[in-house]
Amino acid sequence: MFSIIRAAGSEQEARESFAGAKVALFIGGLLLVYLRDDLPSIPFPDQWDFPGGGREGNETPEETVLRETREEFGLDLDPGELHHAIAHRSHEQGWLNWFFAAHLPAGAEADIRFGEEGQFWRLIEPEAYMQNPRRIPHLAALLEDYLGSMPDG
Repeated sequence: MFSIIRAAGSEQEARESFAGAKVALFIGGLLLVYLRDDLPSIPFPDQWDFPGGGREGNETPEETVLRETREEFGLDLDPGELHHAIAHRSHEQGWLNWFFAAHLPAGAEADIRFGEEGQFWRLIEPEAYMQNPRRIPHLAALLEDYLGSMPDG
């Protein structure tokens, strides 16, 4: 289970004490995902994940997800492209994390330079992620929440 933190009073704490950040990155309407390494030493081994990862130093949530997206996929997102910022506590460790969404135009996948983490990447329909048995459950729920908040969602 996870809990979404929406209260304005908790945002400052969430910005100071978070562990990591992820982004649902859409390229031309498709969702960018990658298959995590199949290592028992990492959370969610061999499951489909979104760009993002752990915080380094005193990074902000935005700096964390931008750096991780650059390291994992070679994509330099503009901070202004990040929206739908949600702090949440996820899975059994209860770490405080951030979730964002961003949209790039079709064809931006040509700029992907896949990094050293993960087995391979794909662009998929968002609904396919939510139905995949190897999805990360709390990310699927956050994606569903985001899609439901869109004007035509």
